[in-house]
Amino acid sequence: MIDTMRGLWLERQALRVRDDLAEPEAPPGEARIRVLTAGICNTDLELARGYYPFTGVPGHEFVGRVEAATGAERWEGRRVVGEINASCGECGTCRAGRRTHCERRTVLGIRGRHGAFAEWLSLPVVNLHEVPDGVPNELAVFTEPLAAALEIQEQVAIRPGHRVVVIGDGKLAQLVAQTLALTGCALSVAGRHPGKLALLAARGVATMASADMPEGRADVAVECTGNAEGLELARRAVRPRGTVVLKSTYRGRAPLDVSRIVVDEVTLVGSRCGPFAPALALLAEGKVDVAPLVRARFPLREAVAAFAEAARPGVLKVLVEVGT
Repeated sequence: MIDTMRGLWLERQALRVRDDLAEPEAPPGEARIRVLTAGICNTDLELARGYYPFTGVPGHEFVGRVEAATGAERWEGRRVVGEINASCGECGTCRAGRRTHCERRTVLGIRGRHGAFAEWLSLPVVNLHEVPDGVPNELAVFTEPLAAALEIQEQVAIRPGHRVVVIGDGKLAQLVAQTLALTGCALSVAGRHPGKLALLAARGVATMASADMPEGRADVAVECTGNAEGLELARRAVRPRGTVVLKSTYRGRAPLDVSRIVVDEVTLVGSRCGPFAPALALLAEGKVDVAPLVRARFPLREAVAAFAEAARPGVLKVLVEVGT
């Protein structure tokens, strides 16, 4: 008899909570993890709107506890977060050191692998990172998006004095701005929501309305809105031979003035998943403050309502409490 669990199911752009989902069986090399807390991000919302043809349990931001890890029993009982790309380790891309772009990868709650809005999930042991004892679940659940924010600094050299502008004031933009502020760059954030900008201003980050953003001055512009207007703002913000970092995916196609990119010799950088260890360290050391971003918590049985809340304008992070 197959053991069943409760989880949020996405199919044909419809969400429903089910109690008849099969519990995952962790194959060799993977851990069976009891989900404790999961966070809703914009990618989850876009999946529900049809951004990518995914059917299954969504969710990739999580904290959990390892219940079983055959061959890696030292992980059992540990509280963990996990990198979301599960690679094969054998293809040419993996052998070249580009595991997050594995030709046969699955992606937690996004591509070919059930995700975190369920009582259990399975991930490769090599993807796991132990959560320090002093970091509570409601903070540790930010590890994945915080790592994504840190990826910018893995790809682009950000030095003290560099003029950097973040376009957007949502969940990811808040984390991007906090991590960039630690570099000593001349940082500003352009957004449309005074309440969200006020969170950053309280931390000493310069903010402005998007309409007031200077053009052609930034060394680096980081686009975090995921919409065409934000992309155009980023292009206009950057100086000739500057860099535009794209942190958001887009549903459908986004127009771009390619001629200006060529004439101004602008560098475009796509940026997604990032390093977990430095993200956990920032949380443990209190160098970033993610607690003010949490606006609501819902139990798993109310996960559909949680998604509705997360989609409301002005709402930042919504958490789904799964286990204890």
